[in-house]
Amino acid sequence: MNPVVHFELPYENAERASAFYRAAFGWQTQQYGAEMGNYVVVTTATKDVQPDVPRGAINGGLYQKKADFPAQYPSVVIGVDDLERSMRAVREAGGQVLGTPMEIPEVGLYVSFLDTEGNRNSMLQPKRGGRS
Repeated sequence: MNPVVHFELPYENAERASAFYRAAFGWQTQQYGAEMGNYVVVTTATKDVQPDVPRGAINGGLYQKKADFPAQYPSVVIGVDDLERSMRAVREAGGQVLGTPMEIPEVGLYVSFLDTEGNRNSMLQPKRGGRS
């Protein structure tokens, strides 16, 4: 089995996208210059907590959208402890929650959102005692 080891999200405005993910989810960001394609490294989990991190915790990056690149539509699911609190944080950070949370049987509560760059992502509050 090949696990997910990285994710990437396109952006139109690096500063705005970085600020959104820092404010909404507490992620760390590091902006690189033009020599590195204006890439932004995103840290969602630190190495020193890996043994205690739930399955699927990964780091990733943000890349600049390009008009001539096809299929720049990522979709990631972000695990959260409190979906209602996270929905408020998304709104306060400038994002838009799409619809209302739905329960996925034996998994948890799930809702999608748009970030400040128009990327559609999702949040999942795992069911206690269930799988994530």
